[in-house]
Amino acid sequence: MNDDESGVPGTIGWIDLTVADAERLRDFYADVTGWKPSPVDMGGYSDFTMTIPGSGKPAAGICHARGGNADLPPQWLIYIRVCDLDGSVVRCREGGGTVLAGPRAMGPFGRCAVIRDPAGAVAALIEPPRS
Repeated sequence: MNDDESGVPGTIGWIDLTVADAERLRDFYADVTGWKPSPVDMGGYSDFTMTIPGSGKPAAGICHARGGNADLPPQWLIYIRVCDLDGSVVRCREGGGTVLAGPRAMGPFGRCAVIRDPAGAVAALIEPPRS
């Protein structure tokens, strides 16, 4: 996760791309942007954290459309930090949005849900782990 804003709710905490062929897109973005890939073990395959050249700082993720990500659309997905994921999901539905995935655990990063807003745009909401 990107810690530039120290976990402030309402900020964008991460961005990733989930596709059928993550290796192809990993190589494409490495060539086009200069990002350096770092594999992330997903238990039988690897997704990739793409880092900023020379700094090693994470810039984005490129993931396989497998497991919990199997139904995600092939687009860049922003993760917006929220304090109360369950409450945000309820307000999403009340406001005419749709929950596409989750809420679900994201390991040490907390919990997330993928939503579609009333205009059709897709984003993820992420709640940090509770202490």
